[in-house]
Amino acid sequence: MKVCKFGGTSMADAAQIRKVCDIVLSDPERRLIVVSAPGKRSKTDTKVTDLLIALAEKCLAGGPADKELAAVVGRYGDIARGLGLGDDITRRIEADLCARIATDRSDRGRFLDTLKAAGEDNCAKLVAEYLRSKKVDARYLSPKDAGLLLSHEFGNAQVLPESYENLRRALGQARGITIFPGFFGYSPEGAVVTLPRGGSDITGSILAAAVKADVYENFTDVDSVFVASPSVIQAPRPIAELTYREMRELSYAGFSVFHEEALAPVFHAGIPVCIKNTNNPSAPGTCIVMSRVCPLGQVAGIAHGDGFCSVYVSKYLMNREVGFGRRLLQILEEEGLSYEHTPSGIDNISVILHEKQFDAAKEARVIERIRSELSVDDVSVERGLALVMIVGECMRNAVGLAARACSALARAEVNIEMINQGSSEVSMMFGVKTADVEKAVRSLYQEFFGAKAS
Repeated sequence: MKVCKFGGTSMADAAQIRKVCDIVLSDPERRLIVVSAPGKRSKTDTKVTDLLIALAEKCLAGGPADKELAAVVGRYGDIARGLGLGDDITRRIEADLCARIATDRSDRGRFLDTLKAAGEDNCAKLVAEYLRSKKVDARYLSPKDAGLLLSHEFGNAQVLPESYENLRRALGQARGITIFPGFFGYSPEGAVVTLPRGGSDITGSILAAAVKADVYENFTDVDSVFVASPSVIQAPRPIAELTYREMRELSYAGFSVFHEEALAPVFHAGIPVCIKNTNNPSAPGTCIVMSRVCPLGQVAGIAHGDGFCSVYVSKYLMNREVGFGRRLLQILEEEGLSYEHTPSGIDNISVILHEKQFDAAKEARVIERIRSELSVDDVSVERGLALVMIVGECMRNAVGLAARACSALARAEVNIEMINQGSSEVSMMFGVKTADVEKAVRSLYQEFFGAKAS
């Protein structure tokens, strides 16, 4: 069995859904299909998930939401008509949305998740309906009926271990084609809870692990994963094969092709992933595997992301103070902050955070607590940072790799604010100013993938 997930661009309109169904029917092993909510039809369009969030927000604000409801129903109606389906499916979708709107609004997170989940849920029903109209043995399966249980964390849920056995029983002996909505499941208490945005990748991975699929095919709108972002590098090299660890590092650092949390279930189950293009399904794509053979020193990819800041802490003889690092991180924990990296010296340490979780009020509290509770010599915050990472399994034990990377950044006149290499030597992170990040990526690409690196 192959588990296939199709993203929002693959579900954007009737023409795309026809392509999806042709791909599914071209291979009898594609029997378990995970779908996202309809995405953008053009750059100026709005995703259905965003339309649903706007609908939920209007409802929570107490105003009439007729316009917002009509926008969502209209999108599904356009798709249904384009697929040659009758008005009945659109009426059922509208009724479903009205039922969700009528639910209790006292818990904001719960109400938002209930509305957001409607995107994938109704898209799955629509795709199953279209396949049945073509005399295909297809069925929609609800995550509730299948037993997909998630933690009670609205907007940021995680799969619970008992889900795998539930799903195995529900899906293992299924006949025909099963259409399963991505992005959401149910808490043990029965509430609709959603995964992080982009979570349909995670749903597909969970299902693949549960049924022990031969491969997890993740269809998107690009032919493959590239060694660097096409938004920075014109026509970057495609990647034929990556390891789970390489993909995890690249996804974390900015590669948006595959959700960074989606690899855990298939990694533990040892199931290969193939990323393919709905609009060009014959392209080989990128395969993600447990291990691969590559030349010593080869860099697999260069990723970047911005929106970071650094909390710099200095204290003389810090290295002699038992528990200093724990107490510093405990302050961040108590303020609800997660950290990304902690490069350090003997008398100083920097903690890298996402800026979006670190507003001015929280910054003031953290600085005051660090000063008063840790008696430091200096504490400061630097904002406007970006992280650039070079990643590769074959970077391990390669002499001179850091020198090449630093020389490339120097040639581009990019100052390195910080550098950090994990003990596995699979990735090397450089902190730079956000204004310099594209220069940094271009120079590193030329060094490792340009003409002289070929």
